[in-house]
Amino acid sequence: MPRMNIKQDKVVFRQNEEKLLKVLDIYEKRLGEAWFLASDEFYLVDLSYLPNTQYLVSDTNKGNSFTSRENVGRWWHEILSRDSWKKVVDLQKGA
Repeated sequence: MPRMNIKQDKVVFRQNEEKLLKVLDIYEKRLGEAWFLASDEFYLVDLSYLPNTQYLVSDTNKGNSFTSRENVGRWWHEILSRDSWKKVVDLQKGA
């Protein structure tokens, strides 16, 4: 689902989707070693992924790519439960 009315190149879309899945496989492994991406603490590296992950999980049919992975899904649900992120999502909905 395009955010803007721009025609999508399905080949490029599929190539980038494959890249995303490879990255998520790497994250799955990393998040099996630590609670968050950098360590067992929540850091800026985790924050940098939130807007795009929120979009992919909530506004596209690609959310399962995140939530179906045990560790990535746990990481995402941990972030979703943070009061600060709930406030951001609420602000976005109100915009």
